Amino acid sequence: MVEPIVVLVTASSSEEAARLARALVEERLAACVNVVPGLRSIYRWQGRVETADEVLLIVKTARHLLPAATHLVQSLHSSTVPEVIALPIVGGAAPYLDWLAGQLR
Repeated sequence: MVEPIVVLVTASSSEEAARLARALVEERLAACVNVVPGLRSIYRWQGRVETADEVLLIVKTARHLLPAATHLVQSLHSSTVPEVIALPIVGGAAPYLDWLAGQLR
């Protein structure tokens, strides 16, 4: 049985977000990726507080694919330490979760 998860990834631009989203779906590492523009991130980096405009990717995938999806994001991402965090999906509409599972490797 597939254990569905949501993975959050931030990208530095709409172009980078689209490239990452398309690669994840084409490689069947994600069933769907929502690209959400207009994100402002405030974070600590190398001892300083930074602010950046970013794009959020909401990646619907399965736990067993997380290592491969993480590797793909890291290989294509412009940041040296891209955000890749996974959250469990604890429930949802059965037809959607079945569809999700059927789209993945």
